[in-house]
Amino acid sequence: MVGISLSGKYVINVRIEVHGIVEKADIVGAVFGQTEGLLGEELDMRELQKSGRLGRIDVKTERTGNKTIGFIRIPSNLDRVETALIAAAIETVDRVGPYHARVEVLNIEDVRVEKRKRIIERAKELLKKLESTTPESRELMEEVLKSIRAAELRSYGPEKLPAGPDVSRSDTIIVVEGRADVINLLKHGYGNVIALEGAGSQIPKTITELSKRKNVILFVDGDRGGELIIRNVLGSVDVDYIARAPQGREVEELTGKEIAKALRNKLPAEEYLETLTKEKRTVKRVQQAKPQIKGEEVKVDLIEGFNIPDEVKEEVGKLKGTLEAIIYDENWKPIEKLAVKDLVNRLQNIENANYVMFDGIITQRIVDAAFKSGVKLVIGARIGDATRIPEEVKITTFNEILRENRS
Repeated sequence: MVGISLSGKYVINVRIEVHGIVEKADIVGAVFGQTEGLLGEELDMRELQKSGRLGRIDVKTERTGNKTIGFIRIPSNLDRVETALIAAAIETVDRVGPYHARVEVLNIEDVRVEKRKRIIERAKELLKKLESTTPESRELMEEVLKSIRAAELRSYGPEKLPAGPDVSRSDTIIVVEGRADVINLLKHGYGNVIALEGAGSQIPKTITELSKRKNVILFVDGDRGGELIIRNVLGSVDVDYIARAPQGREVEELTGKEIAKALRNKLPAEEYLETLTKEKRTVKRVQQAKPQIKGEEVKVDLIEGFNIPDEVKEEVGKLKGTLEAIIYDENWKPIEKLAVKDLVNRLQNIENANYVMFDGIITQRIVDAAFKSGVKLVIGARIGDATRIPEEVKITTFNEILRENRS
């Protein structure tokens, strides 16, 4: 069947079978000639075509033996009843030239139905694109609120510490490390936040004074630097609770959900100190023990006890952006340098590997491979989904190594 024309409201589809070989013009002539005057002057096909109420008659033919099979399309802008009358009149054609013919109207198609289908399908496509690019009202409101909250950043105290607007009037304050941390918490609705502003050994007097009359939550990064800040602050500030970002993450990059979870999981300062004491006792016991592997004494180091040579620390800067890894022996002598993608497989088939440093994410797969090969320390660009860390394996990041080196 011929495709639908969009020049009319309806399309009459007709099949004609002629018992002889004829041309398209013969079929068109037969249609006009044998319907002339049949329905009166108002529905004469020639006049209707002249006025544009009937479209051009389109005929396609094919020959089968001594027969001619034709398919006729006639677009119509008449109403339904008039179009049906025209179609019925065409079926009265019984000859084309000297040959007998049989005409059958296959159907009358409503072009507007097809148009509506196309419009609906196109509308669906456009709506999907619109929904994917247009944020919901709630999202727009949240973006505006985040901008407003970020604009609430102010200076507090003689040291002009970055802080939120609620530090003075809130009973509880959240103490973070720097300005970026304050901005991130402000964006997520925490107005009672104030920063140490990179305090080294000298804690701002403003923080010390605030801690005497307010509840203090110390919220730090989940790396080695965060641990150092906790130890430094606890000696000078009356801290009530300690909250930490997920391991290897920084407070300034956390989402609202992650911030809420970290603050919800905060520990009382006394309990945190007890945890540190237990860790120190564990370190002492492990360092006193001297495990034997194949009759040889193996040096056991924990993260705080590792003596990383300066030349190894210098490799951190060289490794960044290379996607390469270096495997070291127990004396920090390089055994092999390889692509990060081959690290897991290589760890399964290597001896004397004690330390690994690589430009990549520390995953659970890396940790498991390190444990099986006897690796004691894994240093990566950052920590990923590694949640099950054996006691025999310690992990850290480039930032922690460099921060420790600067301190």
